[in-house]
Amino acid sequence: MDFWNMPLDMLSEEQWEALCDGCGRCCLHRFEDEETGEVLYTDVACRLFDMDSCRCTRYAERRRLVPECLSVRLLSADQYAWLPVTCAYRLRREGKALPAWHPLISGDAASVREAGISVRGRCVPESEVAEEEWPEHIIAPD
Repeated sequence: MDFWNMPLDMLSEEQWEALCDGCGRCCLHRFEDEETGEVLYTDVACRLFDMDSCRCTRYAERRRLVPECLSVRLLSADQYAWLPVTCAYRLRREGKALPAWHPLISGDAASVREAGISVRGRCVPESEVAEEEWPEHIIAPD
């Protein structure tokens, strides 16, 4: 069995990290609509996000530096709704297969960009947008 088809709690640390497709969507700021519970994404990226690599520049320290950063491995089942519907962690938690564009399936990291899933070139750093303006940057992520 391919490791990515195993239950998430069975994955080693290396397997867990390999499951990330590198899209960067989890690094976008989001809000929850208080009336509907819907998660609303912005195109505003966390200050630690590298827009070229679509990776966190301080991954090991991110929870200390950005306390609101989600630690996916520590999420409860209901908190997975905060992850994009395309996220491999969310898909596997929901018992779904990885999509064809996922690098573990395609064998090519570029497939994430080619499928239009990556936020590379489609977001702005939080340093360029005042926090009170973030709601003006709400996007449809999926």
